[in-house]
Amino acid sequence: MLDFRISSINSALRKVLIRLHYPLEVMLTCVRWYVAYPLSLRHVEEMMQERGVFVDHSTVHRWGIKMLPVLAAVFRRRKRAVGLSWRMDETYIKVAGQWKYLYRAVDRAGDTVDFLLTAKRDLAAARRFLERAINLHDVPEKITIDKSGANTAAIESVKADACVDILMRQNKYEGTPHFPVTASSAKIGLRKSIYNL
Repeated sequence: MLDFRISSINSALRKVLIRLHYPLEVMLTCVRWYVAYPLSLRHVEEMMQERGVFVDHSTVHRWGIKMLPVLAAVFRRRKRAVGLSWRMDETYIKVAGQWKYLYRAVDRAGDTVDFLLTAKRDLAAARRFLERAINLHDVPEKITIDKSGANTAAIESVKADACVDILMRQNKYEGTPHFPVTASSAKIGLRKSIYNL
């Protein structure tokens, strides 16, 4: 079963990476290091030279541009199903020196439903995030949000347009944006009070 999954990823990548001179494993390693760790392209180039593979940083950048959309699509298709009770909120973070809004949703088990980084915090952004999450995972039974007007309006407009029944709960102390939700924190019970909503 594992060999089939690896071969499906390899076949999807090989369709994109036509006429390239490096083995697929080298390209995947370079792109993985660049994405997974805080390394620059020149750092990846130096690390590969230490291992006897001479590749230019601009080549690694081109590989990333070609491979990352394909890998994202493959990984999204294989993502585990999420629960029907979601917690949705937004917070703002600094990205490249500019403040951006991060919309995110997690299910009862703490698994990430989806996230979206936007420049504005308004009804259009909240609705775009909610529609994308619903398209990826199906309609939830219940969504718990903070007292955000944009999220409230987005849920109400999606309910009206799609004729679906979503129970919306508001909790002014939702707290999800203040620290990251991970599977390990869910297992040790750090977020136990929120899971009992």
